[in-house]
Amino acid sequence: MGLNNPLTVGQAVIKLLEQYGVDTLFGIPGVHTLDFCRGLNISNIQHVQARNEQGAGFMADGYARASGRPGVALVISGPGVTNALTAIGQAYADSIPVLLLSADAASNTLGKGWGVLHEVPCLTDTTKPLTALSATAMSPADVPELLAKAFSIFASERPRPVHIAIPIDILALPVEDEWRAVNLPDRPTASAHNIATACQMLSQAKQPMICVGGGAWRASDPITQIAEKLGAPVIASTAGKGIIDDNHPLSLSAGTVRGEVQVYLKQADVVLAIGTELSEVDSFVETLEINGKVIRVDIDPRKMTDLYPADLALIADASLAAEAISQGLTGTSPRQQSQNEVAEIRTRIKNNLNNRESRHCIALDVLRETLDENTIVMTDICQLAYTGAFAFNVSAPRLWNYPAGFCTLGCGLPDAIGAKLALPDTPVICFAGDGGFMFTVQELVTAAELKLPIPIILWNNNALQQIQDDMIAREIEPVGVLGINPDFIALAKSCHCSAVTIDSAETLDAAVKQAFQNDRPTLIEINETDAWLDT
Repeated sequence: MGLNNPLTVGQAVIKLLEQYGVDTLFGIPGVHTLDFCRGLNISNIQHVQARNEQGAGFMADGYARASGRPGVALVISGPGVTNALTAIGQAYADSIPVLLLSADAASNTLGKGWGVLHEVPCLTDTTKPLTALSATAMSPADVPELLAKAFSIFASERPRPVHIAIPIDILALPVEDEWRAVNLPDRPTASAHNIATACQMLSQAKQPMICVGGGAWRASDPITQIAEKLGAPVIASTAGKGIIDDNHPLSLSAGTVRGEVQVYLKQADVVLAIGTELSEVDSFVETLEINGKVIRVDIDPRKMTDLYPADLALIADASLAAEAISQGLTGTSPRQQSQNEVAEIRTRIKNNLNNRESRHCIALDVLRETLDENTIVMTDICQLAYTGAFAFNVSAPRLWNYPAGFCTLGCGLPDAIGAKLALPDTPVICFAGDGGFMFTVQELVTAAELKLPIPIILWNNNALQQIQDDMIAREIEPVGVLGINPDFIALAKSCHCSAVTIDSAETLDAAVKQAFQNDRPTLIEINETDAWLDT
């Protein structure tokens, strides 16, 4: 049935996004997105003006990381898409549901090389390698179909990003019928036979261990139950940190990066790997040595035959499979010595910290004592986060967010902005290094404009320190890793933020507490060489 006053495609897209539960869009308006803006003006969706489309993409990523709901970035064609693509790569690597919605040049010009505004010969080809779906709507009818595919991927598959491009002439066309959101499919479940086989393998194991990743974030309770029934230590990836409480006596936190944990993993005769790639970005070794049989639970069937082939493959939603395995483990006796072994490894890690890690831990211990238990930590790629992955305890999934997969600098601040907007009643803090912070420092203005009380812990070592360390380790004269920094305190204040330099544990504690009370972000600078960090 036709509409009396038809909406344009651009308006109808915004209305349909509302039906899918979208309440926030991140982007920068441009001449190619004006018809989307018409829709925003008659919607309840909040539009957040980023200062670079890369920041918009990271904000959408942070929104989704914190909440589990899809984040949406709205950008112009051409440079808007290419600017956002780094953030899309991060979301792809870490399986984060982000919708990149963009305009495109007029449909009659596509692929012809006429040199029209924001032209890319085939825009969706640029995003295809880093998305689960990348497609152009060539008619109004294509749009609701593509959005249904996007939200179905987010709901029932490995939730990687989706890019939908709509040419500017299509955006301006009228929509004669009312678009409605579709009912989204359920996530897959494992067969009863495979669940029973997994339970049998785990029950008969003499030294079972569990590896968890970000794909298991909804399965915290059943995984903890499995660990306790078996007496199985749990090793998390950085994305899986907190799925079992880091304080639990069977948790080795995100200890995959530590040699002490890697040696311990070799002793397992059965490894239950749930929602994890067992990726080298979590261990810094090309392949982990796993000598036992591997039970893999993953929604992505391609993970079953990769570097760690599954002896038993359960292609299923992690929470559904973990719940079934937990229920199936009846009459098992937990392995008694596991808790002592885990405690011994934790002590060994603490005793083996290098000087820089020890300095990190002094600050991290203060922060852990200061922060509420439910505080979301959004980290940039920096050495403070490397140490925090195994040394900063969190009690639940998605409280620690360190995007190790793509490992791109600049994500921390905009990710924190997205997280705070997704969960406004939850405290959010950002950890960043001086090098990475400079990639997206302009988003301080966005956070200030939104009056977001986000403390930003800036760990300043006046270098791209990890790369410098790697050069020195390989006897390479450092190049391109040292350079002058701005006056970070003055820079933050010029962006309408509060700012303070820390000179003691007490001032750090006070600064963080005050930052949560402010009506703007607060930059909290810690200089790595300061005396209060001496051990």
